[in-house]
Amino acid sequence: MGNLVECVPNFSEGRRPEVIQAILAAMKMDGVYLLDQESDADHNRCVVTLVGEREPLQEAVIRGIGKAAELIDLTTHTGAHPRMGATDVVPFIPIQGVTIEDCVAMAKHVGAELWNRFKIPVYLYEAAAATPERVGLENIRRGQFEGLREAVKTDTARRPDFGDPAKPELHPTAGATVVGARKPLVAFNVFLNTTDVDVAKKIAKAVRFSSGGLRFVKGAGFAVRGLAQVSMNLTDYEQTSVARVFEFVKREAARYGVGVLSSEIVGLIPKRALEDAAEWFLQVERFDSSLILENRMAAVMSGKMAVGGLAAAVSPFLAQLAAPTATPGGGSAAAASGAMAAALGHMVASMSRGKKAYLQHEAALSTAIARLASLQAQMQAAIDADAESFNVVMKAFKAQREADSANAIAVAAAQAAVDEAMKGATLVPLTVAEMAHEVAGIVEALKPITNPRASSDLVVGGLLAEAAAKGALANVEINLADLQDKAFVASVRARRARMA
Repeated sequence: MGNLVECVPNFSEGRRPEVIQAILAAMKMDGVYLLDQESDADHNRCVVTLVGEREPLQEAVIRGIGKAAELIDLTTHTGAHPRMGATDVVPFIPIQGVTIEDCVAMAKHVGAELWNRFKIPVYLYEAAAATPERVGLENIRRGQFEGLREAVKTDTARRPDFGDPAKPELHPTAGATVVGARKPLVAFNVFLNTTDVDVAKKIAKAVRFSSGGLRFVKGAGFAVRGLAQVSMNLTDYEQTSVARVFEFVKREAARYGVGVLSSEIVGLIPKRALEDAAEWFLQVERFDSSLILENRMAAVMSGKMAVGGLAAAVSPFLAQLAAPTATPGGGSAAAASGAMAAALGHMVASMSRGKKAYLQHEAALSTAIARLASLQAQMQAAIDADAESFNVVMKAFKAQREADSANAIAVAAAQAAVDEAMKGATLVPLTVAEMAHEVAGIVEALKPITNPRASSDLVVGGLLAEAAAKGALANVEINLADLQDKAFVASVRARRARMA
């Protein structure tokens, strides 16, 4: 599979196995894989984890939501967990070969289809949100099904993104569904050795960011399986680790004279989150994920890592550049420089996002991080694409030399093939130059809103982006000299002029 997206639909049913199985059956499709399904009777909720390619995953989720609307009636539903829909929330998460922007597009497609097919109103949240107020799920779900059902009738600010503007109302039994795009989230619950739910609620208030607690943590207190539970969502486990959250809850619990009995993961957890927890508790010096046997084996055997550190990892590419062959050449080196520029900007923005001193720049930093990640991936791909485009040109020239000079049709076809190959070899570096130009702008914009201690990284990133753009444009110019298609040359020069 090339492009993989994760989806974690939450259904408001955790007590009737036959209903859950019917929903799962509705989502069975080729190219879509069920990774996990977890139900809780107290919460009366089922969390399903799916992964697949974009188109089949979208359709599978739509079908599952349709089936849930048939079988779940919120007018009779009860449970500890807040809810506003038979299918309450549906996040799409980029895994491989897709960006957060791709997941936003998926969320909007699914939202439109849910309204068109089932007349289920849809709210967009997180990265797909149309307004800042709808980024957070808790803002949208305020009042739950019963409260929202009345609010949409009179409060225009509470009306859905997909629905009937002339007749604002929820689905009579399925309510409304929240669909969005986000990074991987860790649903992490801690059980206390007490039945006093008030203690869990006080701890949840202390730990969640909205009440002054830890960044990237949402929390609430519930009674689950006869115990008090602190239920949390870690929306960015890389910045606020599971270990840190666990220790915070443990310390807060001690203030009330109670202890931690156990914890649980709802759904799945990224391996990196557990690696961070191991580093936290074991206090291993100079720990990184490559010290884990299985990680090292996978990286080395896949060719993604060379033993001997960073220098060893980049050595194969440098050796290919130094080799007396036409490819890879300056175009590939320019793309690599652009990718490194984007990576440096991504690093600096990520280090500042979530820090107290830069909270006012949260939206701008998140936007920059998402865009830089996309640009880095595209320029990484251009390293090989540039080399391949040059190889295509060489093959076309060879075919032209071998064409029968007496055959006018063959000669014309060979010349046309050369022209098309040259155009392809021009467009690749032109696109790299455009992306590098964009990276340079983003890096410059990050300087006043990120930690000044990382300013040198942004300087390097800006210089690399400038080098990438100039180097790529040099490749464009050398190709334009051999092209006879005046319209194509004019369009290329117009695109170049926009970068001035």
